[in-house]
Amino acid sequence: QSRQVVHWKVRSWDAAGQASPWSEWATFEMGLLDRTEWVGQWIGSPLVGGPRTTCPCPLLRKTFMLQTPLKSARLYVTALGLYEFYLNGQRVGRDVFRPGWTDYHKRVQYDVYDVTGLLRAGQNCAGAILGDGWYCGHIAADDRQRYGDRPKLLAQLVVNDEVVLATDVSWKTAAGPILESDLIMGESYDERRELPGWNTARYDDAAWWPVVKFPDTGAALVARLGPPVRVTQELKPVGKPVAAKGLSWGWHGWIFDLGQNMVGRVRLKVRAKPGVTFRLRHAEVLDKDGSLYTANLRSARATDYFTTGKDGLAVYEPQFTFHGFRYVEVACREKWEPLSDAMTGLVLHSDMEPTGEFECSDKLINQLQHNIQWGQRGNYLEVPTDCPQRDERLGWTGDAQVFIRTGTFNFNVAGFFTKWQTDLADAQLPNGDVPFVAPNVLGHGISPVWSDALLICPWTIYRCYADRQLLAQHYESLWRFVECLRKQSPDFIRAHPDRDTWGGFGDWLAQDGGNNWTGRTPKVLIATAFFAYSVQLLTEIAGVLGKQDDVVRYKRLWRQIRRAFQKRYVTAKGLVASGTQTAYVLALRFDLLPERARSVAIRELVRDIEKRGHRLSTGFVGTAYLPYVLSDNGRLDVAYRLLFQTNWPSWLYAVTQGATTIWERWDGWTHDKGFQDVAMNSFNHYAYGAIGEWLYSRVAGIEIGAPGYKEIRIAPQPGGGLTRVRARLRTLHGNVESAWVIKGGKFRLAVTVPPNTRATVQLPGEKNPRRVSAGRYEWTVRYDG
Repeated sequence: QSRQVVHWKVRSWDAAGQASPWSEWATFEMGLLDRTEWVGQWIGSPLVGGPRTTCPCPLLRKTFMLQTPLKSARLYVTALGLYEFYLNGQRVGRDVFRPGWTDYHKRVQYDVYDVTGLLRAGQNCAGAILGDGWYCGHIAADDRQRYGDRPKLLAQLVVNDEVVLATDVSWKTAAGPILESDLIMGESYDERRELPGWNTARYDDAAWWPVVKFPDTGAALVARLGPPVRVTQELKPVGKPVAAKGLSWGWHGWIFDLGQNMVGRVRLKVRAKPGVTFRLRHAEVLDKDGSLYTANLRSARATDYFTTGKDGLAVYEPQFTFHGFRYVEVACREKWEPLSDAMTGLVLHSDMEPTGEFECSDKLINQLQHNIQWGQRGNYLEVPTDCPQRDERLGWTGDAQVFIRTGTFNFNVAGFFTKWQTDLADAQLPNGDVPFVAPNVLGHGISPVWSDALLICPWTIYRCYADRQLLAQHYESLWRFVECLRKQSPDFIRAHPDRDTWGGFGDWLAQDGGNNWTGRTPKVLIATAFFAYSVQLLTEIAGVLGKQDDVVRYKRLWRQIRRAFQKRYVTAKGLVASGTQTAYVLALRFDLLPERARSVAIRELVRDIEKRGHRLSTGFVGTAYLPYVLSDNGRLDVAYRLLFQTNWPSWLYAVTQGATTIWERWDGWTHDKGFQDVAMNSFNHYAYGAIGEWLYSRVAGIEIGAPGYKEIRIAPQPGGGLTRVRARLRTLHGNVESAWVIKGGKFRLAVTVPPNTRATVQLPGEKNPRRVSAGRYEWTVRYDG
């Protein structure tokens, strides 16, 4: 029932039947399950911006009396846009960018806070600040007001089971010191316009305006599904700031290096007289002359302004914006010297629990793992974005699905992707197809591989977290998508019904020639391979849910697609059309070749790699699967050769150039050509970080045996000159660990298996695996490499 509080406690038994003491009580609380229980009204400011212009962030307030003793108080609150809520001058919660990003036309998330400790008997005051956010600010390179013209607030306060306050026309509003706020462009703050005490009961609001009431949008109000965005850590600059170069006449500034390409904002401390405006510009890298390189931001201004309001020390931290950056240039029209603690970087992302660690004997590989994790931090912000710095920052489905398995190793992403699966379902088109971003703000664009995230992501979450309910809840959506593909592919070749080619993105940013963006692998080949893969996944999902008729039907469909693929793309000698690395990788990984052709495909794949000087040529589509295809088909040596390649295209090239995140392009910057095309050159773009999955599952050898790691496979595959590897993964059942060392011709493996699970351990050189239950184990075997 709505607002019901549920309590529980647990105990456990050991193998001898001995019971543990009971745990402490734990609780959860239900939200509002019926829309009629919301008595508040949508309210906002009479000020409104335009498609290209903004207006100050509104402050809203209302005083109210409480007479009875306070037993419990709950605040139910949401916004169209972004909000920060206050009670008696104290901010409620520490979440950022609430209520998050959804398709506001279909659903809006709300938050619930226990605010008992913030209230008192007598006069109280509720206040809120609203920001434009995704609702009416810039999204990508488009104009503003994608969903609505201004931010709006909806809230109600329940004290001792009675609604004592709700948003309505009795609230008042004023323009505050935030002159503009935009997630893409930045924020402007004028300290002189602050209204001290505006969110307390003693403040005089006689000059404030009445709020405007807005009609209900009709969108569903739903409880928060995923983890909130929060400040998860703080970074201090490395070294001393350096004088900024290339500033306009009369400007004086300094560049701070935070040492890490991060996503978030900064806290600035300055000492200045009133009325001095500081400009904060953000960039991922520096140009060759030491100035900020911002050309790759495209139309994103990524600039904040802060104007001081009093003599002495001033502290500024933006509220409703974020940037992707490592370097910050702070400048003003006064000569000034930075304080020793002038700059702090505040890292923002969806607050996911870290679950994985990977470390080995090679420093470059360790830095690669570091870069992968930071790329995930920066791009798992409300939705899995493609990049966090330029005028894009959208929930690109292709990037999400190629990286998701790596993401499950580094962090607990179950809640994050449970929320985003709903975004995918909301974005699904009437015919069942799926656009390439969710929430869908780019129209009806679709693309194979990208659209297939609809099945790949929930299946991965089920495998890693055993969440059968996620599959059941979205099965109709998954089924509609596959049926759409079937209708579009009457001959089982996935191509547009009106032509034999597919717009799509192909093997995005491949290095095998052909189109500069999409590579040489035929787009219809890629589309058909993923058609088969999605059908295979739906077959598996139907089996999990007990839908046996669908299992039979889609097994038959998969076989038909496989035959059609072979007929069109595989020669009698076992060669695959186009001969690209990605063509062979997909055919092998998705089991689309006749058995006799597999050895030929591996041979041709390796031949192409060697012909290129032991380098890959794959793009977004093929790269994630390439090392698996090699290591699982007898060419572990080639997989390691690619892993340790330091010339581009390679995973380690960017590492050798000082990268601290994953680049969008293999050649984002090179010594001979400088920066790549400014139209598409992010230095924090996590898709190629999908190699992290292979590091955990093949190098360290931790793999799923049964959903949720109820059964575990541990089969490390040493190579590449590594002498030491250690990996840890926190699963639902506890920690799984695999650590191996090679020394003196011997291979020593130490394994931890968590309670209530079993593991199959395969040691190098041994034919028969070992079956073990929970515990810690160590084995040593001879190893000659």
